[in-house]
Amino acid sequence: MIKLMLQIGILLLLLAVILGAFGAHSLEAKLSTEQLQTFETGVRYQFYHGIAILLAILLYFHYAQRLLIRAAQFFLVGTILFSGSIYLLACREILGLASWTWLGPITPIGGTFFIMGWILLLLGISKTEHKKTN
Repeated sequence: MIKLMLQIGILLLLLAVILGAFGAHSLEAKLSTEQLQTFETGVRYQFYHGIAILLAILLYFHYAQRLLIRAAQFFLVGTILFSGSIYLLACREILGLASWTWLGPITPIGGTFFIMGWILLLLGISKTEHKKTN
């Protein structure tokens, strides 16, 4: 699970770079300025939480607190729901998904997962004793 979460965090960062470049170079002519900014918001939050997953897992190596793994899992679900719905909302017209009005409410659910992930990270660190290393 630990190695998998590290790989997922790295994969999210890789995909954020790819999606950021795709948005800047391929979608610029197809999306309005507002839609492009929405897409970029999804990329930005994917970056933040890809790094947050790596942080949580690296902290787990030091503190061995299960809440840190749970935080990483919440960051992953939050990224899928938040950034995923943002990408689809920004591109729904060109994807033929304009009738998918249910996408809007998914974004704040993803944001709630982000918040819970940060709370779990805080709790995970708060419940640990610092290991003295030589």
